[in-house]
Amino acid sequence: MQVSIPELFEQIEEWGPGYLLTGSAEGRPHLIALRPAVDGDALRFDAGGGRACRNAIDRPEVTVLFPPHPGSNGFSLVVDGDAVVDGDRVMVRPTRALLHRPAP
Repeated sequence: MQVSIPELFEQIEEWGPGYLLTGSAEGRPHLIALRPAVDGDALRFDAGGGRACRNAIDRPEVTVLFPPHPGSNGFSLVVDGDAVVDGDRVMVRPTRALLHRPAP
């Protein structure tokens, strides 16, 4: 089920921490658990530099996964976006967001 970007920004506080997934040079996913903040037209992740930032510089297409929370009826939130690194921060401009069905 699609979620509009404005809805995403309105609801992001409810989702709490999410997993920022970036791609390594070897093609393996790298994930880091962080709590994002809305910053203009982006989700800001204070990633502390390191691998997530390096990966996002080289491969800016990223995904953020928010696991189900008590009010989500078992749905997870998946956000695809384009990342820009600003110092120790990864700024993700969402291109698509959707609620993923619960596991059977």
